[in-house]
Amino acid sequence: MDQALTEARRFPGFFASLFGIFALIALGLSTVGLYSITAYVVMVSQRTQEIGLRMALGATAGQVRWLILRRTFVHLAVGITVGIGGALALSRLLILTQVSAADPATLASLAALFSAVSIVAALAGANPATRLDPVVALRFE
Repeated sequence: MDQALTEARRFPGFFASLFGIFALIALGLSTVGLYSITAYVVMVSQRTQEIGLRMALGATAGQVRWLILRRTFVHLAVGITVGIGGALALSRLLILTQVSAADPATLASLAALFSAVSIVAALAGANPATRLDPVVALRFE
């Protein structure tokens, strides 16, 4: 009987471990992708003339940084809202694992992780923008 119980528990445990490994891989890929997309959207080289014009008209480094962060926050809010809504809508399909997709702690920790990654990527792009010379930026093509 003990052997039969051990055999019966082996496959669900194996699949739970396999799903956990895939979930960690997906989490790593999504954070790298989020960082890349945020850094690309904030990329100073695409908005050099706009930032140079703003600085030539008197914008401070803090205002330019806030301009970039504000756009990041809007994208982040939309993404987290859609993600949480999708997780709640699809949570009934994921009944195979021990942790629910609608678990508040899981949703909050993922939202915090993605927020931190987005803010770091935005600040990494905003810092070079604050050091642009307005004259050089206006001549940039």
